[in-house]
Amino acid sequence: MSWQSYVDDHLMCDVEGNHLTSAAILGQDGSVWAQSEKFPQLKPAEIEGIKKDFEEPGHLAPTGLFLGGEKYMVVQGEGGAVIRGKKGPGGVTIKKTNQAFVFGIYDEPMTGGQCNLVVERLGDYLIESEL
Repeated sequence: MSWQSYVDDHLMCDVEGNHLTSAAILGQDGSVWAQSEKFPQLKPAEIEGIKKDFEEPGHLAPTGLFLGGEKYMVVQGEGGAVIRGKKGPGGVTIKKTNQAFVFGIYDEPMTGGQCNLVVERLGDYLIESEL
């Protein structure tokens, strides 16, 4: 299965009639493995901030999480495993795997809980597959 099919079939899937706005799988070095059409271009400093927050949970809380220049307020995640951000009626979930970061960005009517479910389920599968 190609990385793009993981994004297309497992992240951009239908969840109770809703879909993520965009999604991606990036290597921990910031390289794009696969992404949806509308996923923002991440800056190197944004990737570094995400990596630092996984190493030191809470690192991004004072400044916010930036993705393609868009600022998200960091909300409760799981230290070292999941970063969650909120921006207006939408937000983002980032799941760390052994080698990658799985991103899901959502907006209403999708909920944060639905986004978490989709992103974390794929992330857990990749961890179990040692990826």
